[in-house]
Amino acid sequence: MRVLQVEDDAVLGDALLIALGGAGYAVDWAHSGTDADIALQDQMYDAVVLDLNLPGMDGFEVLHRLRGRRSDTPVLILTARDALDDRVRGLDLGADDYMLKPFDMPEFLARVRALLRRGGAAISNEIEFGQLRYDMTTRSVTADGLALHLSARELGVLEALLIRAGKAVTKEALMEKLCNWDEDLGSNAIEVYVHRLRKKLEPFGIEIQTIRGLGYMMGRPV
Repeated sequence: MRVLQVEDDAVLGDALLIALGGAGYAVDWAHSGTDADIALQDQMYDAVVLDLNLPGMDGFEVLHRLRGRRSDTPVLILTARDALDDRVRGLDLGADDYMLKPFDMPEFLARVRALLRRGGAAISNEIEFGQLRYDMTTRSVTADGLALHLSARELGVLEALLIRAGKAVTKEALMEKLCNWDEDLGSNAIEVYVHRLRKKLEPFGIEIQTIRGLGYMMGRPV
């Protein structure tokens, strides 16, 4: 899952980046409302974490423009502004959730997971595919009851393929899901991660198919 965090406070922004990255999300960080508006026009995100007090353009205007483009990207407002009018305005403009600072990080991550579920990133907390079980909440994978130990990138590839099981996922889409702005991940690296993941799944009758010219797809489990 790819998340855009919009936060001008460097300390909090670093903490959010570490927490979201540690939870397995690819994160882009916009430091101003103007940067966020540009990013949301240029790229697709699975969720947005949006501050309100921002340089260049406030969060309300970012949200207003996003919804004006008929985007249904889930948005969590994360702000110190606790006035009732602000909460009502944010929700009326199309925010999916409104969370106040200061906050506890476990609750924040839980709200992000709920946001992604409501946005259609997953129908439920758990995805089943043959003998494979993937828990979206704990980001744990089991096959035939055995725990599979995957790297963060392998887990990212698996998640992207499972969510679109039966459909091809391009290398470009995988790179976009796995990388933030500060990283450079080429198609050869994607091939490496897919190869490693294949080796771990094949003993359980689960195949990752290469669709020539299109990308990769989870094959029908044996």
